Amino acid sequence: MKCKPKQAFLIRFMGICFSIEERQQLHHHQSLTKPSNSEGNGSTKCDRQESVGLKSSVGLRSISTTPMTPKNVNELRQNPGYSNVDIFTYVEMTLATKYFRPDFILGEGGFGVVYKGVIDESVRPGYLTTNVAIKELNRGGFQGDREWLAEVNYLGQLSHPNLVKLIGYCCEDEHRLLVYEYMASGSLEKHLLRRVGCTLTWAKRIKIALDTAKGLACLHGAERPVIYRDFKTSNILLDADFNAKLSDFGLAKDGPMGDQTHVSTRVMGTYGYAAPEYVMTGHLTARSDVYGFGVVLLEMLLGRRAVDKSRPSREHNLVEWARPLLNHNKKLLKILDPRLEGQYSVRTAMKVANLAYQCLSQNPKGRPLMSQVVELLETIIRTEVENHDEAMLKSGNSSVTLYEAPKPRVKKKNQTICDGNRDDEERRRSKPTNGRSKSEPPEDLFSASSSPTNIESDEKSVSARH
Repeated sequence: MKCKPKQAFLIRFMGICFSIEERQQLHHHQSLTKPSNSEGNGSTKCDRQESVGLKSSVGLRSISTTPMTPKNVNELRQNPGYSNVDIFTYVEMTLATKYFRPDFILGEGGFGVVYKGVIDESVRPGYLTTNVAIKELNRGGFQGDREWLAEVNYLGQLSHPNLVKLIGYCCEDEHRLLVYEYMASGSLEKHLLRRVGCTLTWAKRIKIALDTAKGLACLHGAERPVIYRDFKTSNILLDADFNAKLSDFGLAKDGPMGDQTHVSTRVMGTYGYAAPEYVMTGHLTARSDVYGFGVVLLEMLLGRRAVDKSRPSREHNLVEWARPLLNHNKKLLKILDPRLEGQYSVRTAMKVANLAYQCLSQNPKGRPLMSQVVELLETIIRTEVENHDEAMLKSGNSSVTLYEAPKPRVKKKNQTICDGNRDDEERRRSKPTNGRSKSEPPEDLFSASSSPTNIESDEKSVSARH
């Protein structure tokens, strides 16, 4: 089956986000074999489906039949799930986390606690050794069964290199646990806001922006669009090679169908990241996610939190303070993260800043589609690589680095490579001088403007969010 026209654009730039057909019955032996975690960041196939003895007819195509999803925990128990998701017992979760040892804790939030774990032969005979992150729902916390089930449903159906993999779950008695792939480098928030040690380079930040844009574009371009609704730095996880993936789908909502123009829902999310029209009206669209993306892009440009009460009062809200400055060269250069000095050209910085400016538009229709964001970021990266190659040819100096193009590299375990301390004189000699010096309004970065097409049927949401 050929992909629909609206999906063809996504396939070109980011691979495919497709639904995995739900099976009515799972064979008893399905969870005895676990696939390798070697899937690359550019892969578009779901290799785990074949590992349980269910041959996939999906390949690189989008499935046309949307699976019936469990509406509550009882339905999930009766119809035990998705062919690529394992079902664990609470005893197995206890063994995987060494009885939930405190020193295995990776993080904690309103949902509960996340532990590092290992599932191997000692946990389940025949299971391939797999490092995992295990999230245990706090029964007295902010999240409930519906948010927990939302993660199982969305991550059980969707597969994409920039969405975190759901390996399995435990739904035994009152216990609710989710088992994810282990993301060795932790969250973007941790790296972006650290003040000592290595900081994220300009190249890594743009690559992370591209990865997360692909993840959102995947959700918005799925056969049944999905609105993520909680895009923020703490929900962006990084693997050992700093490939970024979206996690925590507890607040995700089904997107629009037919003639619908928005989702009417209770306002939820995180202050500082939620789109203003959603906060005011409760009307949710895919453009609400675009606004959240703009906030995170602004955080990466400036190295600041979306909301920071420790700063002067006029700078408490990052968007309100910084957005008016994004389309003025001199003002922009003064507020960019000083740790990035010398790592970018003025022209490139202006392009990225203008992208953030448009994503943060008060008018939802003035924001680009995530597929357009992906196209622009890929163009920026490609241009930077070309400029780098041209500068190397002119200077004959192979050590000049204007942009850190993605490339295979050998790295010691747990080693963080800092490349923000290169010689300033080399940068000044090699940096292009084609940046604009005069202030001017942002250019229209996108060839066509599209009105929102994603909205869903009304479905009440649940619980407050941490």
